[in-house]
Amino acid sequence: MSVPALSIVIITFNEEANIARCLQALGNVADEVLVVDSFSTDRTVEICRLHGARVVQHAFAGYVEQKNFATDQAKFDHILQLDADEVLTAELRHSIGVVKANWQHAAYSLARLTNYCGTWVRHGGWYPDRKLRLYDRRLGRWQGLLLHERYEVQLGQTTGQLTGDALHYSYHSIAQHISQLNKFTSITAQELALRGKTRVTLFHLLLKPLWKFVHGYVFRLGFLDGFAGLSIAAISAWGVFLKFAKLKTGTQNAPAV
Repeated sequence: MSVPALSIVIITFNEEANIARCLQALGNVADEVLVVDSFSTDRTVEICRLHGARVVQHAFAGYVEQKNFATDQAKFDHILQLDADEVLTAELRHSIGVVKANWQHAAYSLARLTNYCGTWVRHGGWYPDRKLRLYDRRLGRWQGLLLHERYEVQLGQTTGQLTGDALHYSYHSIAQHISQLNKFTSITAQELALRGKTRVTLFHLLLKPLWKFVHGYVFRLGFLDGFAGLSIAAISAWGVFLKFAKLKTGTQNAPAV
């Protein structure tokens, strides 16, 4: 049986700080590298082309729509979808090569090891953070509403797991985390409203944020990650409050500053 060709697909917007690192770590895994860019205003497109990637520009209409569009633009049916702030390790590249030589499932998940403000985070529910990213596009589709996109295989199809980690360079500062939190909680509140889940009580505003902190920091051992673990637990709890507060006050559609 012949080894299937693989397209690596990345969606970008103003990723000049990350994209070169991502592209340089691909090795010889890809038979095509495709970047779908939503009209970046920095050097993202230039950097991608310098590294030999094919660039298609497409206005951003949501994470699900953008990832499905990008998947459809690939030359090959077998896809590895990456984010610009992710880096393949040697072990993960080897695992992908093994799967290419003996493809058995509709999709495969990879583990992500996240770097948070310079610290590699292994607790608090942030690791291994498995995501379905390597897939046969004929056997599944990206699903979701506004933010929480996920790849789903067709009914009856199976999934496998890759070995090795993708290094995820997430937030480089507390300020960046809070800024993104403000944006994402607005989108999440919109999702809840679209699903008709508009009832907000003190349970949502007090107990759910408290549980979020205790669950991540204590039960998921976030305290073992030191200050990074404390920051993640505290900001995540604040995010739960913000999500429901925005939903309650109807401010989820206001632009995040």
